[in-house]
Amino acid sequence: MFSQATKYAIKAVIYIWTQSLEDRKVGAKEIGAKIDAPEAFTAKILQTLVRAKVIGSFKGPTGGFFVDETHAQVTLKDVIKAVDGDHLFSGCSLGLPKCSEKNPCPLHFEVVKVRKEMDHMLTFKSIKHLAVEVIKGETRLSQLTSLGIDN
Repeated sequence: MFSQATKYAIKAVIYIWTQSLEDRKVGAKEIGAKIDAPEAFTAKILQTLVRAKVIGSFKGPTGGFFVDETHAQVTLKDVIKAVDGDHLFSGCSLGLPKCSEKNPCPLHFEVVKVRKEMDHMLTFKSIKHLAVEVIKGETRLSQLTSLGIDN
């Protein structure tokens, strides 16, 4: 359902949250290793997330990527939109340019229902909330089980 870049972005932001809650900034190399993603691709995704204000970064020897309370309300939908845009949430699923309520394609009304449910699911919890669930061991993300988090 999500692009590979979005999958990496979601895992990266969750990992950054787990580390920021421990007052640590992390570099692209560490993040890429922890989420099993290529370092260069991870760095590119992280810069996209910084530009979208999903995460923050500092340069220099004590720098790295971080999140703080200014990022506390960031949701999965925000991450997806930052990386892939909003085409998952809008437009005709068949690619018709004038699809609308008044001029629907054959899938229009079903897709509208699915999008509403997806929107709720992707905005229900913040990324911070998801990271706390991972730290507590309440949820698991198979790629995050080797992050040094007890779960």
